[in-house]
Amino acid sequence: MLKNDLRSRHLIFRESISDVSLLNSSLSIANLALKLPIWNFEYFHLFLPISEKKEIDTTFILSILQGKDKNVVLPKIVSDGILKHYLLTDSTRLKKNKWNISEPVDGIEVPSDKIDVVFIPLLAFDKKGNRVGYGKGFYDRFLAACRNDVKKIGLSLFEAEDTITDCNKFDITLDYCVTTTKIYSFSEHY
Repeated sequence: MLKNDLRSRHLIFRESISDVSLLNSSLSIANLALKLPIWNFEYFHLFLPISEKKEIDTTFILSILQGKDKNVVLPKIVSDGILKHYLLTDSTRLKKNKWNISEPVDGIEVPSDKIDVVFIPLLAFDKKGNRVGYGKGFYDRFLAACRNDVKKIGLSLFEAEDTITDCNKFDITLDYCVTTTKIYSFSEHY
């Protein structure tokens, strides 16, 4: 299926999810994420949800990371298609941008090549690890600047599609995707 078709379809699917179901699904995803072979790393990039778009509530994963004393890095959109990344500290101030994404106002910038694990927002993904986001390319550009061994983990409310037919050379595949019921592995076994 084409990305635009999947994007439209999955946005409609998400709109139909109740708040209680979204909360329970987000908790299930966070609990399953504990089974990933990533917890020996130090720097974890995490997106904060756009609640109006019924994105996965990543505060459960944030609690896990903080409980394990990991360095949490948050993105900030600084220009068209470009993200900067800031360490989350006790003094980090968050402000919603024009897309209603909470992001750091300022702080300690973390270079992309220092990040070990990236949790990636998405609308849909396929059985090969290809993903569909909102179509702005923020994460593809960001991931291209990361180390080759960075662990790329999608978080999805839905199971894998068979195939995304219009992938291109700029699309970066996932290593894992965590849904409410299972972990998909695309690059290695765990």
